[in-house]
Amino acid sequence: MTSPSTLTRSAEQLHTAVRWTRAQWLLLMVVCTVLALDGLDVSMVGVALPSIGHELHLGTDSLQWIVSAYVLGYGSLLLLGGRLADLLGRRRIFLIALTVFAAASLLGGLVNDPTLLIATRFVKGLAAAFTAPPGSPSSLPTSPKAASATRHCPSSPLSARAAFRSGWWLAGS
Repeated sequence: MTSPSTLTRSAEQLHTAVRWTRAQWLLLMVVCTVLALDGLDVSMVGVALPSIGHELHLGTDSLQWIVSAYVLGYGSLLLLGGRLADLLGRRRIFLIALTVFAAASLLGGLVNDPTLLIATRFVKGLAAAFTAPPGSPSSLPTSPKAASATRHCPSSPLSARAAFRSGWWLAGS
């Protein structure tokens, strides 16, 4: 049996302030920003669809693929992204996927071909599927420092919903 003083001491140790280094705060900001971008990407493109359709001369049936390609890529490899992060390392998978996401975003902004735009949206969805699992607080080790990070990171359903909704607001709709 544990004595009441042992329980009190454990509770005090758990609630002691944990000092984070500048690198840890920077990492937290990068991970939170990337996870928020995953939600923003879907909602912001919805606002831009009319102008995309006008510029690329696309009908409604083709415009739906711009949004669907991202979601299809994201949903199809989300589980594989988590498994590869476990096998090859969260940091490595996160950085590779972030690089692919940035490159696909740049390429998607420069294309004039509807098929290539849809393909880049699919690749962005694939890359987002590989950034989400390693950046999730549920993948952090269990420690007081990790518990503190879980409170700050916007990967809860409420925060994801807020990021999705803020995409409409930021895009001016």
